Amino acid sequence: MKRPRYFTPSEVSVHCTVEDLWVSYLGKVYNLTPLVQEHKGDILLKPIIECAGNDISHWFDPKTKDIRTHIDPLSCCVKYFTPRGRFLHVPPPCPRTDWANDFGRPWWRDSRYEVGLLSAKTRWIRIINTLTSQEQSLEVCSEETLDEILQRYLRYNSHAASYTWKHDGVILDISKTLEENGIPDEDEEFYKCRMDCDLYTQSICLYFNDDLTEL
Repeated sequence: MKRPRYFTPSEVSVHCTVEDLWVSYLGKVYNLTPLVQEHKGDILLKPIIECAGNDISHWFDPKTKDIRTHIDPLSCCVKYFTPRGRFLHVPPPCPRTDWANDFGRPWWRDSRYEVGLLSAKTRWIRIINTLTSQEQSLEVCSEETLDEILQRYLRYNSHAASYTWKHDGVILDISKTLEENGIPDEDEEFYKCRMDCDLYTQSICLYFNDDLTEL
């Protein structure tokens, strides 16, 4: 099975227009652009569009994976809790004959829109090319392997796979994560010591190999 791709919150946040609308919730990232285009002009899209590029996990009950509910004080019935206003696929508060409920699975349960997973923790890493002395800081997902981080770095060096990746002189296993390679996330330690975590960023050094592999 293909490994899902991880995204940082920053990556999700740039998809914040009607023409390119992503959201994240309950640890997953969704591209709702097709949904918005399909229902273009529908007023029920307004709460979704307002939250474009953001995490909307607070809309959902983590146990049921459904929209949060509450007891309506007037009818004493269980209803969806939508403080930003009713949105697409949420039934009206009262019975109505003009509400089309034949849409099938509601969008928040439709896996067609899922594009990957939201990183539970991101971290910054410095990648230093020892051949050119070029240094690049990257925000990466803590769950990513070195090979996936390499894919992020390709836009800065298209021959990155032709280098040996090392940390403190030790060759890294690109099939493992930073943590598994002995490069710990020290943000918590910095916090406990009341130090600015931006003062120090772990680094990976790239050493040039003879073969220039075209990717």
